[in-house]
Amino acid sequence: MGFIWPKLPPFDLHFWHWGRRSERLKPLCQHWGEHGAGVPSAVYLVHLLKIVGYVAGGLAFIKATPGIGTLAEIGTWWTAPVVFQKAVIWSLLFEILGLGCGFGPLTMRFLPPFGGFLYFLRPGTVRLPPWPGKVPLTRGTNRTAFDALLYLGILAAAVWLLLSPATRLDTDLTGPVMMLDPQRIVPLAVLIPLLGLRDKTIFLAARAEHYWITLLLFLLPFVDMVVGAKILMILIWWGAATSKLNRFFPFTVATMISNAPLVPKAIRRRLFRSFPNDMRPSRLAGAGAWLGTMIEFGAPLVMLVSTNRTVTLVAIVVMVLFHLNITVSVPFGVPLEWNVFIIFSLVYLFWGHSSLDLGNSAHPLLPALIAIPVVITITWGNLRPDQVSFLPSMRYYAGNWPTTMWALERSAIAKVDDNIVKYSGFAKDQLARLYGEQVAELFAHKVYTFRALHHHGRGMFGLLPRAVGPDHEDAFVMEGELVAGAVLGWDFGDGHLHNEQLISAMQERCNFEPGEVRVVVLESAPIGSDRQEYRLVDAATGVFERGYVLVDDMVNRQPWDIEDLPAHVVYQVLTGPDEWDDTWSQDEYSDEEDGPDLPAPKASGEQYEPGWSAPHAGTA
Repeated sequence: MGFIWPKLPPFDLHFWHWGRRSERLKPLCQHWGEHGAGVPSAVYLVHLLKIVGYVAGGLAFIKATPGIGTLAEIGTWWTAPVVFQKAVIWSLLFEILGLGCGFGPLTMRFLPPFGGFLYFLRPGTVRLPPWPGKVPLTRGTNRTAFDALLYLGILAAAVWLLLSPATRLDTDLTGPVMMLDPQRIVPLAVLIPLLGLRDKTIFLAARAEHYWITLLLFLLPFVDMVVGAKILMILIWWGAATSKLNRFFPFTVATMISNAPLVPKAIRRRLFRSFPNDMRPSRLAGAGAWLGTMIEFGAPLVMLVSTNRTVTLVAIVVMVLFHLNITVSVPFGVPLEWNVFIIFSLVYLFWGHSSLDLGNSAHPLLPALIAIPVVITITWGNLRPDQVSFLPSMRYYAGNWPTTMWALERSAIAKVDDNIVKYSGFAKDQLARLYGEQVAELFAHKVYTFRALHHHGRGMFGLLPRAVGPDHEDAFVMEGELVAGAVLGWDFGDGHLHNEQLISAMQERCNFEPGEVRVVVLESAPIGSDRQEYRLVDAATGVFERGYVLVDDMVNRQPWDIEDLPAHVVYQVLTGPDEWDDTWSQDEYSDEEDGPDLPAPKASGEQYEPGWSAPHAGTA
């Protein structure tokens, strides 16, 4: 692996290029088993320096607070309330600028390596309101000057807080403490959801499911704030652990650890059943998945109930090592700074303030009231993942994410470049400028490899022939994440950012012809379910097939075994968007009550309205 040159598989690129999709995937999956994504060493150096910058920036803002001592005296002031408060605000600002999750080459961003504020401050770019048909003044997908001003207001409110002194006098169990003035917190606390109602992308980019909720806790007295933050941390871990009680998480473990730069080849190979011929997760990967899940359930429980400092310390060390493991694995999506913040938070809350619990709280109902909507969101997100983003559902790393695969004709790519306001071309174009066309093609396939090594990759690739037709091997196929990254300026593994709502927004601007853009939309599996629902969408005419694929048919095949995937069709368009086949096949739902709500059939010749994707635009 070179410093700036990717590690390439040992085969002739020319002959590899002409193989079928399954033939191109097989050697890349096998190469991943030893070398991971094979990204240049410089990529890891960039992320290491970015973590250093993140920590240095946070310390600089904390040190700017009057009354905070020198770094040499950190042992005397690191548990001060304002330290935690400014760490949260700085982390929120870092993420909402686009510098955290979704940054850099491991999210296929190269020139420039981030979107974030480049898009969010630019009128004319695409925004996606979560409930455009229900929330007044949120319709439309065009970012306006008003949206840019709201976003600029968030940045200003965050910087204002970071430069503010601690002027609120409160009490700890041991004496007086100083906190940020709650009145200064209100503007940022209000602006984030206000802008989020007009653009869910920014709300998710802020990692609002963690930082914004914690920000609301700053309005409480100090002890209540700490207790509430502890409860939220516990819910994050338990929510994440609950989502991993599935058959998918071992695929994530095998794929992520085999991509970790510090893991030896011998261990990488053992993550798969029989490298290189059987690339399903091995027992070692399964054991790692089980251990990780048990750690996320058990160690937080110990920290929550322990009254013994030694026992608490052991649990804290276990969780620190758990998140350090994630960080040094440098997973795709690179939530590195978030994991660094988690490590700081658990030490600050559970060691620095281990004596504070609900029994010390002056208003114990307040932290509990904060927890109620979080628990409801986590629960509903696991039961109805089609309606809730995996981020507020706390379904982190579970391998059970909504995903999409786009097939575009060359004419469609030209229309995107000509009609959509954005800062960069698609990932392959950026790679071609750095490494040339052939290497760009191969390295772009590393994203497909990542997807194929997860169970749902078999589903999406297997559904492509149904979406595109007999010429699907000739289609230009792209991950939905890469489409969202180029068009929205941010994406972090959430297929709800590149489903029908984004397709509709692009159709408004590009006026694709039927067949120019076809998309496979694969939803997450509800907890305990043995199936995942899919939709096949034409950008010009809408959904033309809906059905489900069985989990068994995906987890029990090789990542390159993507042909002849059984698809259970609920309904489909036979000859065009005006004629729905409402006949239920015998191997499908046994009765109509078990099936999903279907749109009413269209009369012959009746056209779909521009808002045909609205039923799927309401995902939070």
